[in-house]
Amino acid sequence: MISEHAPAKINLALHLRRRRPDGYHDLESIFAFTAFGDTLSADAADGLNLTLAGPTAASADVGDDNLVLRAARALAAAAGVTAGARLHLDKQIPVAAGLGGGSADAAAALRLLNRLWGLNWPLERLATLAEPLGADVPVCVHSRTMFGAGKGEALSEWPYNQAGTPVLLVNPRVAVPTGPVFAGWDQQDRGGISAGIGLDRLRNDMTAAAVAIQPVIADVLAALTAAGEAELVRMSGSGATCLALYADDAARDRAAAGLAGRGWWLCPTRIIGPDSGLR
Repeated sequence: MISEHAPAKINLALHLRRRRPDGYHDLESIFAFTAFGDTLSADAADGLNLTLAGPTAASADVGDDNLVLRAARALAAAAGVTAGARLHLDKQIPVAAGLGGGSADAAAALRLLNRLWGLNWPLERLATLAEPLGADVPVCVHSRTMFGAGKGEALSEWPYNQAGTPVLLVNPRVAVPTGPVFAGWDQQDRGGISAGIGLDRLRNDMTAAAVAIQPVIADVLAALTAAGEAELVRMSGSGATCLALYADDAARDRAAAGLAGRGWWLCPTRIIGPDSGLR
């Protein structure tokens, strides 16, 4: 059996530009990935099947529409593979949390089966195959800090290396469906992302709509700010997970200790870089 890490995705910035005729939104985002995530394992089998375990497995869909199985079928069809795989997902990432858990798992399936089936496709080819699976799946194939435009699939390198940055993830244990948050956006284009603008001057344009659905998100953002020492406090994706970046592990861990006891999900971790070993 071989395994593959599925790093949680975070958005260091997320600017919405316009709603497209196909129902998606043009956006600009700085994606980053964390050492925290799910783990997907596989060994050879006649057919394709998936089992789940882990603290958030009960909230995930294990049916035929699961993104891991959809990714596996897409790769098998594209590569003309008739072999199967027995897949097992250790689910740690909260569901509907703005951390791209389903997309990360689908991307991990593509990388893992690429190895299991001996295809040796480059990540760029896997990312292209991933586009119909969801807007975040292509960047999750790469799982490193990148700039995304279009639906999020038009990817380019981000010039600043965030690897190793300590980050605290906080979720108030509420789920926020992405669709209603997009629908609640005020449709105001407040400008795009430029590498010359500091992260602290960028934003997440989905925050107000997410807070309207789950007001506790505002409490999390306020608590992270009030704890002090954070270099950046922001909601990730469509919420409800919020993140804070720190200069060192000690500052991050002090913030985590200060937020303990509220019943929120806390995850001290760090941003990973291109040397994370993904294949």
